Order: sequence, then C-alpha cells, then structure tokens
Amino acid sequence: MWRRVILGNKRKSYLWAYAFISAPILGFLLFALIPICFSVYVSATQYSGYQKPVFTGADNYVRLLSHDPLFWKTLTNTIYSVLSIPIGMALALAIAVALNQKIVGIRFFRTAFFLPTISSVVAMTLLWKWIFNGDYGLLNYLLGLIGITGPAWLSSETWAMPAMILQGVWGGLGFNMVLYLAALQGVPGSLYEAAEIDGAGGWQRFVKITIPCISPTTLYILITSIIGAMQDFPRFQIMTEGGPNYSTTTIVYYLFQNAFRYMDMGYASAMAWVLGILLMAITLLNFWLSRRWVHYE
Repeated sequence: MWRRVILGNKRKSYLWAYAFISAPILGFLLFALIPICFSVYVSATQYSGYQKPVFTGADNYVRLLSHDPLFWKTLTNTIYSVLSIPIGMALALAIAVALNQKIVGIRFFRTAFFLPTISSVVAMTLLWKWIFNGDYGLLNYLLGLIGITGPAWLSSETWAMPAMILQGVWGGLGFNMVLYLAALQGVPGSLYEAAEIDGAGGWQRFVKITIPCISPTTLYILITSIIGAMQDFPRFQIMTEGGPNYSTTTIVYYLFQNAFRYMDMGYASAMAWVLGILLMAITLLNFWLSRRWVHYE
C-alpha cells in the first residue's frame, strides 16, 4: 500500500515537472526550432513571403558568394565595425580599474557609466545623430572651439564608419565595465600582497595577476561582443540608413533590405545562414585560441 502511495506521488511530481517545462519547450519549438528549420528550406528557394516557395537548390548561395559584390562590401563594413571591440574592452577595463578604488562618490560614477546600458537604444542613437551632425552638432562645435573644422561625419564615406565605431564604443562601455568590475573584485587580495612582498610594482601586478585572473571574463566579453557587433542593426538604420554609398551598410542591414524591402526571403535566409556559420567559426576559433591565454584557476 505504501509503495503504491509513493509511486503515485512520484507520478504526480513528474506530471507537475513536465507541466512546468512544457512552456519553455513549446516556446522553443514554436519560436526557435521550427523557424530555424523553415529558414533552412527557404534559403534553397525563391520566396517572397507571399507566393509558394520555388525550390532552386544552391542558387542563392552561389549568387551570394560569387555574384553579389555588395555582400562582400557589407561583410567588410561589418568586420570594420568590429574594430570597436578591442578599443571598447580596453576602455572598459581601464574604467573598471579606476572604479574599483575606495573613493568618495564611487557609486555615483559607477551608475553614471552604466546608465547608457539601460537607456533606450533609439533615444541614445538619435542623441548621437545630433552630436555628429555636420552643421550644428555638438562634436563639430567643440572642435571649432579649438580651431578645427569638423567633417560631415554621417554624410562622408570616410568618416561615417569611424563615427559609428565611436558611438558603438560608448554604448558598450557600461555593460563591459560592470563585468570587469565584478571580475576585479573576485581577484584574491592575497595574490597582490604576495607580489608586493616580492617587490612587484603596480604595472607588474596588473600584468601578471590582474589580467590572467580576469581572463575568463575577457573571453566572455570578447565572444559576446563579436556576436553582437556582427548582428548590429538598429544604430545603422537610424543614424545612416546604410549610407552614404553603402559605406555603413552592415551585413544584417543588407539582410533586412533583401528580406523586407526587396521581399527576397530566400536570398535573405541564405545570407543569414552564411552569417550564422561565420559566427560559429569565429566563436570556435576563439575558444580554441583561449587555451593559450585564459586561466581558470
């Protein structure tokens, strides 16, 4: 009798467990797995989203890799924009080191640096669009005070992408700074004390202790930043709309144009899978290289 009661309770527990996990499983199937599988099929078809897909095999991929110079230009633009990552990581680490000190008002500065992270992307992008305005923008006004004539930042093929990189560095500082700050506070103080006793200077302690100890956080920031930068879209749409002359058209923005402006869903899906494979390759390469410089102990 007791055995039956125990088995009955176990079955009820299993039923409740299945009920709780059913929601995320159904959500994954409906909004992730099924769309992913459908996009694989659509990438091998000619499909506008309205009529029935027409199977074309690998034509979209051949067209993408061999007959579309604009794809390679947008890919180059995207890689160019990724240059903001090492600059942003270095600045975030420097700010985190400064904010890790015990000084008066440190909480205010931590909040101030993190505030852009929780602000609206659209609002912040519009603010920077005004800052970069070539006629009455704040940046050119400040440059004019020191006798420098600023360029038409967002209207110049030469300066548009550097302007976007500058804005991207600013936008990612807060989040990366918090991650680095948490990592710095996890470094054992005994290591610094031992190094100081051995006569190590501040720079030596930073290079030999701090950087190795926070290397797992550096790897995480590097990988997530690359993935985010390769998929960056809203900033470019709002600030430049991919111009001038496609100089700031990223691969995701080009994908968006093909899918929703030209209604070429099959071609856009093929582009998405090429981007996904590229991101996976870069991520795996980072993990492989991390064995040489990431320390988990």
